[in-house]
Amino acid sequence: MVVQFSFVVPIYNEEANIPELYRRLKDVIAQLEGEVEVILVNDGSGDRSLQLLRQLHAHDRRFCYLSFSRNFGHQIAVTAGLNFCRGQAIVVMDADLQDPPELVLEMAKQWREGYAVVYAQRTQRRKENWFKRLMAYAFYRVLRNLADVEIPTDTGDFCLMDRQVVDLLNAMPERNRYIRGLRAWVGFRQTAVLFERDPRFAGEEKYTFRKSFALAVNGLVSFSRVPLRISTYIGLTAAAIALLMAVLVLYWRFFAPNSPLTGYTTIIIAIFFLGAVQLISIGILGEYIGRIYEEVKGRPLYTLSEAQGFQPKPSPPKT
Repeated sequence: MVVQFSFVVPIYNEEANIPELYRRLKDVIAQLEGEVEVILVNDGSGDRSLQLLRQLHAHDRRFCYLSFSRNFGHQIAVTAGLNFCRGQAIVVMDADLQDPPELVLEMAKQWREGYAVVYAQRTQRRKENWFKRLMAYAFYRVLRNLADVEIPTDTGDFCLMDRQVVDLLNAMPERNRYIRGLRAWVGFRQTAVLFERDPRFAGEEKYTFRKSFALAVNGLVSFSRVPLRISTYIGLTAAAIALLMAVLVLYWRFFAPNSPLTGYTTIIIAIFFLGAVQLISIGILGEYIGRIYEEVKGRPLYTLSEAQGFQPKPSPPKT
């Protein structure tokens, strides 16, 4: 049986959303042509999500599920779904229904017209506070200007990808995965479908400021060497300032010995300034070295405790 469409949906403590997610996905699937499978990836949920996934699979065999042995993170959950999917077109979406399943119909239309990647681009974030909107707006534009590839602004992981693109993503062994950046890196014909992002249907927001910040740093470090260059530029600037200060100190020593700018205050300021430059540079370098450390260990990206709906049951790929 050839599966035409696969849905990959990470699940983390989404028991309140799963029934509505199923209802809306079922309506969308009924309008799609060809066989459809839905892969729900339980990312170590602590609520009743896994129990609901078992019930859902027993009720509707089109809905398969994977369950991690612990929480591995959203991007790894998406990766696991991509590893197991069989469809010719693969949809990645979240379970909180901020990504409207009905938009997949328009994505499928664009895919049939020859686009390998159809990503959803937000025009508005409903009921999100101004600080989060401002941070998201700034991040996407900074990333677009600094990244080695052109990553579309105001886009998340919600997208439809052709089988060829997913096969390339699955062949990439890197551990610190930023899916929206990787899909831009592979190239091919890509287009956007605009939508207004709804608030969560139910439950608490999973991407806290700390997690969002970590994802932003991961995206920037994974697709740009500019931070390394910035540390070099900061060092050169510090050296120039130090040279200027040396000249000023000599001037004050010979021509203005009573100047209040000489003495311990100037020395302390210089020490703190140079210390800050060194720590910033070491921190930036540490981000890149940390990724090398993660890669060379060669551990699997995830471990599964349960998988249902896959015949025969595949094993997770090793890096």
